[in-house]
Formats: sequence, C-alpha cells, structure tokens
Amino acid sequence: MPTENELLSNVDALLEQVAQDDLPPPAERRRLREAAGLSQAQIAKALDTRREAVGNWEAGRTEPRPPQRAAYARLLEKLAERFPAPEPEAPGEPAVPETFTAAPAPETPAPSAPAAAKPPTRPASTTATRPPSTSRRPGAKKAAAKKTTAAAVDPRFENGPLAVIDADQDGQVSAYCVGGLVLDVPAKSIPALVDWTLTEARLGQARLHRNGRDADPILVLTAAALERYGLPAALSEEERRHGRIADSHKVVKQIKRAGLQLTQRGFGPWARVYREPEGSKRRCVQLCILPWNALDAREWDRKDDPQLPTMHPADLARYLGLYAARVMTPRGTTATTGLELMVALRPPTRAEKDEATGEFKRAFNDDALTALYPVVECEVPDEHPILKDKFARHHLRTPAEMLMEEPYDWCRPLTDEECMNQFLVTVDINMSFAAAANSLTVGLNGPTHLKNPKFDASLPGSWLVDLSHVDLSRVQINGRTVDGDRLPSPFTPKGDRPEGPAWYATPTVAYAVELGFDVAPIEAYVRTQTGRYLDAWYKRLRDAYVETMADMGVTTDLQGQEFLDAMARSKQVDPTMALLATAIKATAKGGIGKLRQRSRGQVPYYEPYPALNRETWRPDIRAAVLASQRIGLHRKLMKTAAAADLYPVAIGTDAIVYPSPGPSPLDVLPHTPEGKPVPGTFRLGVSPGMVKHQGTQTVLWAEEQFEEHGAVFNIANLIKTDQSAGEGE
Repeated sequence: MPTENELLSNVDALLEQVAQDDLPPPAERRRLREAAGLSQAQIAKALDTRREAVGNWEAGRTEPRPPQRAAYARLLEKLAERFPAPEPEAPGEPAVPETFTAAPAPETPAPSAPAAAKPPTRPASTTATRPPSTSRRPGAKKAAAKKTTAAAVDPRFENGPLAVIDADQDGQVSAYCVGGLVLDVPAKSIPALVDWTLTEARLGQARLHRNGRDADPILVLTAAALERYGLPAALSEEERRHGRIADSHKVVKQIKRAGLQLTQRGFGPWARVYREPEGSKRRCVQLCILPWNALDAREWDRKDDPQLPTMHPADLARYLGLYAARVMTPRGTTATTGLELMVALRPPTRAEKDEATGEFKRAFNDDALTALYPVVECEVPDEHPILKDKFARHHLRTPAEMLMEEPYDWCRPLTDEECMNQFLVTVDINMSFAAAANSLTVGLNGPTHLKNPKFDASLPGSWLVDLSHVDLSRVQINGRTVDGDRLPSPFTPKGDRPEGPAWYATPTVAYAVELGFDVAPIEAYVRTQTGRYLDAWYKRLRDAYVETMADMGVTTDLQGQEFLDAMARSKQVDPTMALLATAIKATAKGGIGKLRQRSRGQVPYYEPYPALNRETWRPDIRAAVLASQRIGLHRKLMKTAAAADLYPVAIGTDAIVYPSPGPSPLDVLPHTPEGKPVPGTFRLGVSPGMVKHQGTQTVLWAEEQFEEHGAVFNIANLIKTDQSAGEGE
C-alpha cells in the first residue's frame, strides 16, 4: 500500500501536468512552427520523439505525454511570444485563410484509424492557402449528422476518391487526400505505389448506379513526385505526339517486371496501371500526371492565368475531391468524364438470375445505350468511313446531304432606332447544353428508314423536310406578331432562312409545327425505342453546379440586382470554387460533344477511328440536344420580341446581345408591372437555363469594330466582363 508521501507526490505530479495542459489548438501549433520556419523533424529531434508524433499533435489525432509535453508547451509559448496570431478579419471571428472562407469541404466522414499520417511540412503556395490539418476533416460534423439518415461511407474508400502524391526535399512521399487528410507513402517505385494504393490507401469511389461499377482510385502526381519516381518532368515533342513515354523507359519496364499491366494507350498523362481482376473485383489505379498537362488549363484551370501548376497539393486534393463528390471521379478530360458520367448513371448491363440454372448472367438495361447500330449517312461527320467514295474530293455537303444541327452563330446590323441606345448588353444562358438535355426524349436503338412519312414528334431522329415556307412575321405570340427580319431563323445555325429541303432533328421540325406551319417530310431515319437517357446526367450536373455556385454566394433564391451583385463577387469569394464551376460547365458541354467525337487526325480520312467503337458514339443524340438548345433559345427570343418589341443583334452559341438604354440586364429584359420577368422570356438566375450578365459595351464600340473589320460580324463573345463566361456552357 502506498505511503502518504507517495500519494502526495502523485498528486503534485498530476497538478503539474494540469498546469502544463494549456496547449494551443492543433492548427495554432502548426502555424507557430511554420511561422518560425521549423520542420517537424527538427522539433521531433529536440523533443526526442518521432516526426510522425509531432505531425499527429499538429493534426489533433494525439496529444503529447510527459516528459515531452512540458517541453513542447514551453516551445509553443515562446514561439507565440515571437509570432503572435494575426488579428481576425471581423470581431468575434477567427482568422481564416481567404481561399477557404466560403465553401465547405467535401462531406466525407473522418477515417476511423488512418495509417501513418502526417500534416504537410512545406509552406503553402502563393496562389492558394492550405487549410490546417486537424483531427477530423473539414465538414466532418456535418457529415456525421447526415450519417444517421444516410448509408455509412463505404469503408473500402474511407480516405476519398483520390490523392495528390507529392514529395518533400528529403524524398518523403505524402498522399494528400480530401478533407485535409495526409498519409505517409512508403512506396519507393511506381509499381510499389500502385500496390500500396490497391492494398492500403483505401481510395476509390462507390458506384453511382447499382448496376454500375466502382470508380478506380486516382493518384495525381506532382512534379516533385515525378522526380522521386524517376519520371521525366515534361514530355518530349515526340512523346507528346504519341501521348505516352516509350515502352523502353525504365518505369514502364519496372511496371512489367512487377506483373502489372498498362492499357493500350500506355504510360501517358492519364495512365491506367492494373493487375488481373480477383473474381469480379477490379484492381486498377489511374495516374493523373499534372506536369504532363493531364489537367488541361482550357477545361480544369484558368487558361489565361493557370493556377494548378503552383497550387498546393492539399488545395488540389480539395478541388478534385469536390469534383469527384459532386460529379464523379475524373476519367481524363472534362469531355471524357462527361461521357463516362452518362454511362455511370445509365449502365448498359446488369446481372440477372437465370431461373432455369439459378446462375447469374448478363442482361441489358432498357434505358441505356447497349449496342453499336448502323449509322446514318446524313448524321455522320465528313471523315466517317461510310462516306468514302460518296462525294467528289473537297465537296462541301449541303443541308440536304448533312444534318447541320449546331448552336447559333448569327448577327445583323443595328437599325437606326437601335443605334439611339447607348449600350449593348449581353446575357449568357447558364449551362445551356445541359439544360437542353433535360426531359429530352432521344433514341436508344438503331435507325428505321421511312419514305414520305407523316411527322411524329414522339420519334427521335433525322427528317428531310422543306421549311423554307416558315415566315416568323406570320406567327402570333399572345395575339401579337413580331418583326421576322430582325430575328434569326430557328432552322439554321447562321440564322438564314432555309432555301429548300434539309435534314433536321426532331425538335427542330416539332418547333415548325408549334409555330403553326405544315410540314411534309420527304424521308426520315427514326428510332423506335426511346427514353430520357440524359435526365439523370442533367440532374447530377445541375445539382453540382448549383451547389458550387451556392458555395460562392450565388443561391437560387437571388433575383434581380441581388443576383447580379452576388455574381460579380462570386469569383473573389473562393478561387477553388470558381475553378470547380468552370470544370462542371466544361463537363456538360464536352460530354455532349463526345457523342459525335471526330477523328482529330488519328487516322486518314475515311478510315475507322477508336471512338466509332463506342456504344455512346451517337451523333443523332448530339444533334437532338443542340437542336433543343437552339430552339429553346429561339422560343424565348420570340416571346421577348412579342412582349417588349426587343430584338437581339447578335447571338454566339448561348450569348445574346441586346441594345439597351442602360448598362445592366435589368435595363433591357422585360418585366411585368409587378416587377417580375415576363413569362417565357429570359430570366436572371443561377439555375441551368436561366441567364446571367456576360458583359456590356457601347453601341459606339460596336460600330468601331464593324468599321475596323469592314463588315458586320458576330460580337457576342467579344462582350465580356468575365473572360471565362459565354463560351458555350
């Protein structure tokens, strides 16, 4: 039994520990160390402990114990005297890096027991401030609250869909995951890195549809990681041309010696490295090599001022992690990801039990694209093999030979009355191609050829019909007529009136009927199995875009001047969110374009190219979406003209230019006496299909442009306040 003196000594030790327990929060511990320019290794050496222990103290995962605790507390106390915390930006609010003030991190619960983890040891870049590493990921409380009502996070992927792999000056490799989590990477080579990812990293993303498949984990390699693993910092001209490094490279040889395999595209900016599946389980890792332009600035970045090359790995993990959570794990370009999202949400096959044998077999889903079908001559691009020997060399196909469903590229001279206005105001439709896909019925099977058919708006396809008789001046909108000469034709991308029979997609012909004109198709290729294939795709992208814009302070309840003010501030609220919004818009636009991917010079004219082997190579669906976009825009032009005698002077894809007495869209877009937008006209708002302000110029500026070029030309996309707006969203 202990003596009284022993008990008193124990109490004194306990009191001494309590007195020393006043340690600053984990984030402040790290701030003080970095402010002093000290590394975790230096502190660990001084305290006679491991570097990982210091990292865990700064992350809040563990607390120091005696005897290190007292020494650590003294160190932090002295550092705090030399490097006091900055003043908060507002009374009662903690000082938070500006980059992360407005947007929550992905709502992923914290891992239960991550393997060796450490916070970053290098300073943040000048372009973005890294969030402090904490014991739980940002947003973990919110995620934990949701966990009671939603299914638990798949433990296979508890560390998120991807990681950014970086190396410090000492060669220590770290994996920056979503939510601020950082893992130590023991792998000394690319094959070892792949195996570590497959066995220990717990990276990946659960399937988006029960009949789909889980997403492969992605590792984003920085320049430092390339150097650490013996890969070139940049591709040579020949390697860029081939899109891969040579098979003789030592890293490729390492991969083969380790029993790993590469896909046919080899080791390039987006490389897939895999082992043979274990039963139905895939064992594949995708490498996204940042210095090799895997994330093209035209899609993933600000093309005029790229941010990704200097972005801190933690910021990059946040950006791509949010994209994965809201859209899907990236698969390459935003266009490729947009197409893959269609397949992920509408998988072509499912497992079906055979009643006779009791075994499961593959079955096709009725609402998906499941097979390659014969193509239609009028629907394919000029280089398609089916057109070989069909036309003379350098022949330009006419509308009667080719389905020309494209967005608007139209302009006209201003009238004398319009020149009395001081300004030209441009409004831009939010995610116009995605909005056009909403509720659109498309064909799912192959074409059926019809001769002299009766038009049926329920059948998607291509129709050869003469619409030259459609006169917009004869159309009545709410009892009023419009000036057809000041509006583009709805039937041609250039806005010219058709001169005879031409091929049109179903939405275009249906619009002629809607306007009150008779149509008499000469020929048609229609699809009899139909569905709203793109609905789930649209909703996923819509929700991603609206949520991201809300993180930037632009919500769906904002209207009028409040909305315009919020949009003007949005890009400064959180630069990472601004990049995310751009990537989401590019995903929507590029995904539709991929439905009719061209050869891009991969093979000679009229030779088959790889895209033609996809079930999702469906130019008829692309044509239907583009027709729906152009027709939807024209419908609003007509209603705006009828309601306010207001006519556009130029249209570039989804950017519409109106003469205006004032510089704001509120000065030109028509409103009811109650101050609400006139039904059916353009409406300001953040949702897809609504419009935002793209920019304003003066009428004098436009006249100077016309005089300089010697003719009237399309100025729609030259009128920009925000240079990233109005690029065909």
